[in-house]
Amino acid sequence: MDLRGSHTAFIKQAAARLGFDYCGIAKAVKLDEDAQRLERWLGQGMHGAMKYMENHFELRVDPSKLVPGARSVITLLQNYFPAKQQQPDVPKIAKYAFGNDYHEVIRGKMNQFLAEIRENIGEVNGRGFVDSAPVLERSWAQRSGLGWVGKNGNLLTPKSGSFFFIATLITDLELEYDDPFAKDHCGTCTRCLDACPTEAILPGKIVDGSRCISYFTIELKEMLIPGEMKDKFDDWAFGCDTCQDVCPWNRFSQPNKEQAFTPIPEILNLQSREWETMTEETFKKIFKHSPLSRTKWKGMQRNIQFLKTREPD
Repeated sequence: MDLRGSHTAFIKQAAARLGFDYCGIAKAVKLDEDAQRLERWLGQGMHGAMKYMENHFELRVDPSKLVPGARSVITLLQNYFPAKQQQPDVPKIAKYAFGNDYHEVIRGKMNQFLAEIRENIGEVNGRGFVDSAPVLERSWAQRSGLGWVGKNGNLLTPKSGSFFFIATLITDLELEYDDPFAKDHCGTCTRCLDACPTEAILPGKIVDGSRCISYFTIELKEMLIPGEMKDKFDDWAFGCDTCQDVCPWNRFSQPNKEQAFTPIPEILNLQSREWETMTEETFKKIFKHSPLSRTKWKGMQRNIQFLKTREPD
């Protein structure tokens, strides 16, 4: 086995040892087709008030802008499907937010991953990203052979569905590359399009981010949610899993084994009235390490109130 082969084998073993469920590697190249799609999407205003999406365009499509001399893009997936589900008739929270903030959990693993690579292979220039930098992680996952991008815009894996966090490590290390995932297994299925409460999923694998419930309940910083969305949230108070819940490929989802993703009991059990009476101090204490801290106490209060108000008959 040559150096590329031995380095690749070590990296995949290290990823598994750190608890990642999948590891794929692609050659670092400029993503020209993705650049065109992203440009069209931004041009149509589908990012809404997420103005940060317009920033650092070149960095999103060219890995060498993030890591000079980039040769390989390593994609890691970690399952977050929970062992326990929410009680009926409570404000719904997206499953990715049941436990501790994945940014903190996976960033720690990525730092360790890169440290192990340097310790065993030598001086390697690399940067890890976890959904917080201008990286088109789903495109790299597909190029790394891990799955395909479904009609709902999520990465779908043929054996485990879509309840995964995606982490990306760009490095100047030359490695053996996996074959891209070539087939789209969505076929003629339109369950995600049909089920989307706000009709944010459009034909052609386009998601109008400015109509997505996750956008309104997390990204939108204004204290007023547009009235046209009344009665369309289907009780989602933070994020939305509808398009994933109806996807046939998620029948293969298995509970994750990451202790840090153990559901916070309040998320599973709190009724609307308990959310309403929760003080900001209590919120900060319970959700200090939770993704819910992103929308803050005021944001959650706004979301809960919005679910309560109904359009008059």
